[in-house]
Amino acid sequence: MITIIAAAGQKNELGKDNDLIWHLPDDFKRFKSLTTGHYIIMGRKTFESFPKPLPNRTHIIITRDKTYLPKGTTDQEKNIIVVHSLDQALVKAATQETIFIIGGGEIYNLSMEVADRIELTRVHSTFEADTFFPEINTSHWQKTSETPHGIDEKHLHAFTYETWDRI
Repeated sequence: MITIIAAAGQKNELGKDNDLIWHLPDDFKRFKSLTTGHYIIMGRKTFESFPKPLPNRTHIIITRDKTYLPKGTTDQEKNIIVVHSLDQALVKAATQETIFIIGGGEIYNLSMEVADRIELTRVHSTFEADTFFPEINTSHWQKTSETPHGIDEKHLHAFTYETWDRI
C-alpha cells in the first residue's frame, strides 16, 4: 500500500522556507508511529530539512541532481537511497507492503495518481506558506475516518486526523 502522509492547513498549506509552520507534538508522535519500520519517500529538500535521518526508516530521496550525495554518517547511509524519479523510488520500495510518501509539495502532487491512501492531519487554521498540499478530488478519494484533536497546552491549533482511501 502506498500511503501519502502529510499535515496541511485549511487552505492546504504545508510549509514555508522548507520548514513546518506549526508545532503539533501529537501529530509528530502519530507520524513516527505510522512510519517507523517502513520505507519513506521524499524530495531532496524535505530530506535536508531534517537535522538527521529519521531512525528506523529507510529514506528514499528523489532529486533531479544526478551527483547528489546526502549528508549522513556511515551507519545512516545504509538506510538512504537516492533516485531521480517517483517511478524509480517505487521500484526501490516494491518489496515493501507499506510505503509512505512524506513530501514535499511536488512529490505529493506526483504521488496523488499512484497512492492508495492519504493520512492527512488537517490543521484548523490558515497560515502564510510557500508549499501546498494538492486538492483532494472527492470523485477519486473517500474520507473513511476522522479523529478530532483540540487545542491544549501543547497544541496551539486544533486539528483532525483524516484517512482518505482511493475509491
